[in-house]
Amino acid sequence: MLCDYVFTDDDAEKNRTRKVFDGLEAICHEFNLGVPLWLEGNISDFKKVAKTRFTADSFMEDIDFDYLEIQIIEED
Repeated sequence: MLCDYVFTDDDAEKNRTRKVFDGLEAICHEFNLGVPLWLEGNISDFKKVAKTRFTADSFMEDIDFDYLEIQIIEED
């Protein structure tokens, strides 16, 4: 792992999907990346296990790492 980042969002007005998109944008901003595209495989993986990997195919620009992985960790 090159680096990691934890995004939290306690805004009760937002639904889970909005929080995921906002979190991905925050992560990409933190790492100075363009926001990746959600491909069918990403959507499918995310629906199954709340986790997905964005590979070079998901990014409009070249990336110098193998993949960006996001995972939802929900605490009660």
